[in-house]
Amino acid sequence: MESSKKDLNPVRLFGRSYPLGASFYDGGVNFSLYSKNATKVELLFFDGMDDRRPSRTFSLDPIHNRTFHYWHIFIPGVQQGQLYAYRVHGPFTPEKGLRFDGSKVLLDPYARAVAIGKNYDREAAIRKGDNCAKAMKGVVVDPRAYKWEDDTPLGTDYAVTIIYELHVGGFTRHPNSGLPADKRGTYAGLIEKIPYLLELGITAVELLPVQQFDEQDVSPPLKNYWGYNPIGFFAPHCGYSSDKSHLGPLNEFRNMVKAFHRAGIEVILDVVFNHTAEGDQQGPTLSFRGLENEAYYILDENQARYANYTGTGNTINGNYSVVRRMIQDCLRYWVQKMHIDGFRFDLASVLSRGESGEPLKNPPLLWAIESAPELAGTKIIAEAWDAAGLYQVGSFIGDRWAEWNGRFRDDVRRFLRGDNDLVKPLANRISGSPDIYPDPQREPNRSINFVSCHDGFTLNDLVSYNTKHNEKNLERNRDGTSENFSWNCGVEGPARDPEIEALRLKQIKNFLTLLIISQGTPMLLMGDEVRRTQHGNNNAYCQDNELSWFDWSLLDKNAGLLRFTRGLISFVQSRSLLSEERFLADRPNRERPYLLWHGVKLYKPDWNWDSHTLAFTLIHPKMDERIHLICNAWRETLQFELPELPGKKKWKRIIDTSLVSPEDFCEITQAPAITNKIYIAQPRSTVLLFS
Repeated sequence: MESSKKDLNPVRLFGRSYPLGASFYDGGVNFSLYSKNATKVELLFFDGMDDRRPSRTFSLDPIHNRTFHYWHIFIPGVQQGQLYAYRVHGPFTPEKGLRFDGSKVLLDPYARAVAIGKNYDREAAIRKGDNCAKAMKGVVVDPRAYKWEDDTPLGTDYAVTIIYELHVGGFTRHPNSGLPADKRGTYAGLIEKIPYLLELGITAVELLPVQQFDEQDVSPPLKNYWGYNPIGFFAPHCGYSSDKSHLGPLNEFRNMVKAFHRAGIEVILDVVFNHTAEGDQQGPTLSFRGLENEAYYILDENQARYANYTGTGNTINGNYSVVRRMIQDCLRYWVQKMHIDGFRFDLASVLSRGESGEPLKNPPLLWAIESAPELAGTKIIAEAWDAAGLYQVGSFIGDRWAEWNGRFRDDVRRFLRGDNDLVKPLANRISGSPDIYPDPQREPNRSINFVSCHDGFTLNDLVSYNTKHNEKNLERNRDGTSENFSWNCGVEGPARDPEIEALRLKQIKNFLTLLIISQGTPMLLMGDEVRRTQHGNNNAYCQDNELSWFDWSLLDKNAGLLRFTRGLISFVQSRSLLSEERFLADRPNRERPYLLWHGVKLYKPDWNWDSHTLAFTLIHPKMDERIHLICNAWRETLQFELPELPGKKKWKRIIDTSLVSPEDFCEITQAPAITNKIYIAQPRSTVLLFS
């Protein structure tokens, strides 16, 4: 390698401790890695992903190439796209929390791109001996080489946001997606479907994990599909790229983000900072475990074992200083260099635990994320619970965090199923959950409302199955939650009875109406608008097949429901009284929108235990607009009194979920006028009137 005399300066070649990872400057690349207890570190260069041995090895001197606990070296002349990894030597004393193994090739935690060869083998990182040809490698990346043009994160307000949770692979992987085979299940394929999302009315996509994960982290012959097992936090998952070059996934991902932004759609990442793909003490040594095990993970009292607050075998030590810095660096990178608009934090409550696993009153990492000026315009959304019983919905720290509202999901499901004592809870969910979020200064739209998500039944299965059917996961149907609050409407699974099918469709429309109309930010699961089914599987994390993929033939099969959903979203987006940034007033107010609650009788809501009806009028005094919603979850037809309107105004029927398409949703200009003082609501139906 030819170098100038300046490049050969011995002090310069020792490198710098910061920034971590592989960083370009002054004619070469600086490599920096954290390891407190390592005795020897080797930087490895590779010419090919499946090479049996490195093309070059650089031994880092513990005197000259180490500052504090940071090992570093500068290599002149390195080009973008260079494959690299590490070997880190040190004591293997699991009882003391140390698991160094100098025979294993380790991925740089700060790698901006990851290459995985055809011979990658997770088991080789578990077995004794060298795994050089079967290991993941990092790719040296120069972020300055990509031209973003005038792209920037969008900063869309929560009040006008409609989130669509989707799986990058599953959205376009089906053979009937209309895409060429090489684009199916890729970032490039997702670009082709942006017009569909725009027509649906989506303003933000929430992508299931796209940080590099290990697809082999599941028992064969299954494949890890969801990706909730990260190993490269800074790198886009290479399995979703149609471009198989070393830098292909990175460039294709950035092209996708830029295309979404041009369409006015935000990109939110589902990030998993609570555990890694290395699993428990029986798992592979891929990166963190072999770098500094006791720093990156929360260990059990018996330090040979891992604390498991995630249900996945290990728990990241998020409030340890070095790990906390890595997570913050990672978030900044995705926002500043990858132009991401927001993050949904999987099992975010794990990040409130201290180094011994105890819940912290003021967790440093969460406060750091909340207050980071670089993230001030970024959406940060918490799944405010973990797998060990810590549940913080309504009590998550800070002022900026939005939360997945699990109570919304459960209460709406139970009300429409016909459970008792759900009218008052439903009223709270519709009005932004003030019982959960009592601070009047809190923006109610930071409640992320949802009825279904990747984890659980699809909306179609919610009305088609009473119990989970996860046998294909090969875990004897023991995985997945058993508390689904679902109702099969009379028959388990597919039904031939047209009355049952009509009831199911009506229930789906009921769910969609309450979800989109309620105050808060709605999140729709991929395919719910066309009745995508997983045939009762409520934990399809390992099903990378047609069970999980979006079936594009459903657009024609369920065109009426798709039309209903598009119309509903469009109606909400066009009404200012449905995008308020403050909690609605609960009594007449001249200055801002307010709600009036009813039952079948006006101004007499029935809060009783055995009631199954609720109605409300939403009034915007300045815009002179009114919405009247009727919810009849009872099994019989009921007559609801309607409020009188001033002057010669009349109610117009926008939605009646008991009617068939296209009468179930009507545009305002075509909506029939209601001249009676009562509205006859059919059993298990939802009605929306507008004036």
